[in-house]
Amino acid sequence: MASTMRRTKKRPGLAKAASQFRVPRKTLESIYGWMVRLRALDERMLTLQRQGRVGFYGSVTGQEAVPIAAAHAVEATDWVFPALRESSIMLVRGYPLARYVAQVFGNAGDGQKGRQMPSHMAAREVNVVSWSSCIGTQLPQAVGAAYAMKLRRERKIALAFLGDGATSTADFHYAMNFAAVFGAPVVFVCQNNHWSISVPTKAQTASETLAQKAVAYGMPGAQVDGNDAEAVFVAVREAAERARAGAGPTLLEAVTYRIGAHSSSDDPTRYRDEREVAMWRGCDPIERLRGRLGVSQRDAEKAGRRAADEAAKVVSDVEALPMPDAVTLFEDVYAERPWNLVEQQGG
Repeated sequence: MASTMRRTKKRPGLAKAASQFRVPRKTLESIYGWMVRLRALDERMLTLQRQGRVGFYGSVTGQEAVPIAAAHAVEATDWVFPALRESSIMLVRGYPLARYVAQVFGNAGDGQKGRQMPSHMAAREVNVVSWSSCIGTQLPQAVGAAYAMKLRRERKIALAFLGDGATSTADFHYAMNFAAVFGAPVVFVCQNNHWSISVPTKAQTASETLAQKAVAYGMPGAQVDGNDAEAVFVAVREAAERARAGAGPTLLEAVTYRIGAHSSSDDPTRYRDEREVAMWRGCDPIERLRGRLGVSQRDAEKAGRRAADEAAKVVSDVEALPMPDAVTLFEDVYAERPWNLVEQQGG
């Protein structure tokens, strides 16, 4: 982990890109394309929420590099335990965009059959686990799954995401301690976007960095520039391969910034200085990778329009779908349906 253990400045514009790491250009181009698509989808879905056509949405704007780069850095067989802003990993793994969008509507196209909150996407077929809005609960779950992988001698890992606020929860402590003691093959990726909804990071911890919390648990901790997709890819890849080789867990702190609101239910102008937001806009992860790849402004605009058209088309198709059939209430409840549910369903 030596190549990613260097400290990353917290202020935008001061962190140097990890140019010494050799990531294939094809991989970087794929990361760039997915970030553009995710940005366009976020813009479309937030518009729908403001129009009252969906009830809730959690935007990733400004933080696209972490989930998209991480998705490219691990294997498709690895299990992902997301928080609010990482479900896009499902799309990179081939999950249909229409079903992904349908989850926000909770209609018949939703693979979760309308049973989860909007923006709580998950799918077993792409190894992305269902999660809760309760902060940090996915962390012990990820460690448990990772430990099971170790006991089965599988070359898989668990990738567990959390926000900066989750580092102040008991579940974070349980997960970190168990993972280190038992050598569970898990990579913790903390997206430090500076705000736990309305609480700034400095108001919830006295630690200089969140990465250094790893020291107390006896595992490596690294801070990486979360707006540098290439650096994120390398840090996650190194930590994942370390875990896969049996060397145990790692805590990565990806320093980034939430440009928009915490969710569509939040008004950040009540607690955040817009000058801070403007400063971080200058570190847009999409623009940074565009510059590194040498994508022209004209080509970038074309890609943005294609992504926006794709999002609009999918939304149009998905919004026309009906609500889930009532009979789905009886599905996925028990492996073998008991007599009382059979009776309620009508035989």
